[in-house]
Amino acid sequence: MYYIILSIFFPIFTGVYLLFRGEMKNRKNLLTVTGVFFAISAVLVILAICMAGNNIFTLFCLTDRLPILFKIDEVSVVFSIMTIVVVLCAGFFSFAYMKHEEKEKRYYGYYLIVLGVLIALCFAGNLITFYMFFELLTLSSMPLVLHSGSREAVMAGLKYLFYSLSGAYMSLFGLYFLERYGNTLTFSAGGVISADMAAGHGGLLLGICFAMLIGFGVKAGMFPMHAWLPAAHPVAPAPASAVLSAVIVKAGVLAVVRVVYYIFGVSFLRGSWVQYAWMILTLTTVFMGSMLAYREPVLKKRLAYSTVSQLSYILFGLAVMEESSVTGGLLHVLCHGFIKAALFLCAGAIIYMTGKTRVEQLRGIGKEMPFLMWCYTIVSLGLIGIPPTGGFISKWYLAKGALSSGILGFDLIGVVILLLSALLTAGYLLPLTIQGFFPGADYDYGTLKKKEPPLMMTVPVFILTVLSVAIGLFPQMIIHYLLRIVEKIM
Repeated sequence: MYYIILSIFFPIFTGVYLLFRGEMKNRKNLLTVTGVFFAISAVLVILAICMAGNNIFTLFCLTDRLPILFKIDEVSVVFSIMTIVVVLCAGFFSFAYMKHEEKEKRYYGYYLIVLGVLIALCFAGNLITFYMFFELLTLSSMPLVLHSGSREAVMAGLKYLFYSLSGAYMSLFGLYFLERYGNTLTFSAGGVISADMAAGHGGLLLGICFAMLIGFGVKAGMFPMHAWLPAAHPVAPAPASAVLSAVIVKAGVLAVVRVVYYIFGVSFLRGSWVQYAWMILTLTTVFMGSMLAYREPVLKKRLAYSTVSQLSYILFGLAVMEESSVTGGLLHVLCHGFIKAALFLCAGAIIYMTGKTRVEQLRGIGKEMPFLMWCYTIVSLGLIGIPPTGGFISKWYLAKGALSSGILGFDLIGVVILLLSALLTAGYLLPLTIQGFFPGADYDYGTLKKKEPPLMMTVPVFILTVLSVAIGLFPQMIIHYLLRIVEKIM
């Protein structure tokens, strides 16, 4: 049971230690210490998952009705494993990338704190615990956006802070009413809203649920509160962008899963105006994000708009509230996490090696860095949804769930928008591959410098690429595990 607390507070305390200790004279010592902290944190998370069972650990109580408690369930396992894999890959990638950045010790300190807070969100046993660490996630991750200290970074950090706090306060508004009318904030598969509460305060509870969906949806980049994402990504260091886009935004997705399926319940929300309004917002975000990514010339900003779109694939699957769609949404949590982290790390490696940030500047990049660009191409196919990648499996289940839902209009419109978004995804990701490997007859091959990024960069990208394909080749065990979750919460 104590492994839960260790897995949360070990990275937080070690991060604080790095922030407050003096500068290390030797950079190698800093990387060695940080690498050991990463490895121990990963081991503690695995031990916590393996040994927790059904135990509930209460840390302390804010009031007699508001305990801060932790419990590991199946959803915790999915999100925590995705978190630890991405954070470790991006963390070791940063050992090479951050060499040309200043204030590395500060960066790794906040990075470790963010890891601990993310694990706390995964293991939170009730809504008040989740909310407390949700706020801490914003405060601890903002320094990663601000790291360069430039005017653009400061403005992007303030935008991130304003949007995140605004969304969190909308959710806090809902917490006040849920504590009074729901009588409990503890997560329970299937929801805690009883028939008596629904009958007496149904309209109020629906309004509260919608406010919380919008509030937590800010972190997930859902329209109309998505603008912080494309502002934050271009100014943050590439490994921080990878964690931001692949993991931190998933805190919003996890919050939505907990609110819809563990507090309100499918039986209360299915067929309500909340479900229809939520589906409209998610489909709008899917198409809008893809279109903005297609028109964006800056590579990291293009990937940021892509994140806006792809996260709403997950939210759409959750909003349909059908077995296949929810399974596809949860599977896309893993697929998108590995794929988008790999894409941002590829972008970071390109920037590190060439200093180029715009897509039109990267003609012939595949001739210079063939291994890196093959990894980029494979994970791009996964994000588009091409077999045999995991992205194909997750989007197959999303489309299958939408078609079988029987929700008039949304069953067909949803699939059409998902397909249009897939075409746009190909349109904004594959030109870099085509121009990179086939630069044309007028390309000056005399300027070609064939040099791959350092192994500390290419190995994490390769690991994430292999995982994105492995999910597509061997999905049975993961699908079976996710179906067990869906059976409990539906």
